[in-house]
Amino acid sequence: MKSQAFLPLATYPDSNSDVIASNATAIAAYLDADLHAEVINAHIPDVSNVMSRLLLKLPELIREAEAASRQRGEHLLERIREEAARRPVSLTTGVSSATLALIGEAAAIEARYFDISLLGWETDNPTSRATAEAVMFGSGRPAILLPETPAFEPIDHVAIAWDGSRVAARAVADAKPFLERASKITVLTIVGEKPIMEGNGAERLAAGLGKRGLTAEAASIDADERPVGIGLQSHAIERGANLLVMGGYGHSVVRDFVLGGATEDVLDDLRLPVLFSH
Repeated sequence: MKSQAFLPLATYPDSNSDVIASNATAIAAYLDADLHAEVINAHIPDVSNVMSRLLLKLPELIREAEAASRQRGEHLLERIREEAARRPVSLTTGVSSATLALIGEAAAIEARYFDISLLGWETDNPTSRATAEAVMFGSGRPAILLPETPAFEPIDHVAIAWDGSRVAARAVADAKPFLERASKITVLTIVGEKPIMEGNGAERLAAGLGKRGLTAEAASIDADERPVGIGLQSHAIERGANLLVMGGYGHSVVRDFVLGGATEDVLDDLRLPVLFSH
């Protein structure tokens, strides 16, 4: 059974960058997955009155904004078609629309019909961030946050952030396609951050992965007074990992990773691809 990957594309007011085209198709090619790219254009309801028409030309501004959204979406789809043909990746595309407040929810609902979501994570881009967070927490599917890095590395070393919790175990299960393809797996446990369920949990997980024919080792790390999310990413990168697997929980009011409250650390400073499982 072939995996199905989903790529939501934000276009307005801040658009995903062109880098997402190469990064997303690279992941799909790596997984031998079909890719569906969905542009979600902005629909801006006309709530103007006679006075606003005269003074602000609001209807014209709305038409211009929606046209800019559509134009950017067409550009992103063209870039993805080019990258998919080059890899090659089996690609389907779609175009839909939603009000600005519901773009993320529309993406999350669509993501439920796929195996994994690929999410562009651009610095200082609130639209892509809001869309990605909605999919991460609302789709019920694993998602990979892809940083704005033009040169995408093959994923041959996977790091797992492990605390023995239910959501961490779920993340490991969701990461199976990547773990099976990796030449090396490192199970990271932060020392002194918070009590974990078992003192030898990382070793047990590494041993269990070994019994499944995978090359895995355990490593206890110290955040070195850095924020936990930064420490996890830094140690993963220092060990040569090019994907970090994390479990987490969240809801509309409070969104937080189980591992030491690292949500904002990772989201504010994404340094490598992170597979997030909720």
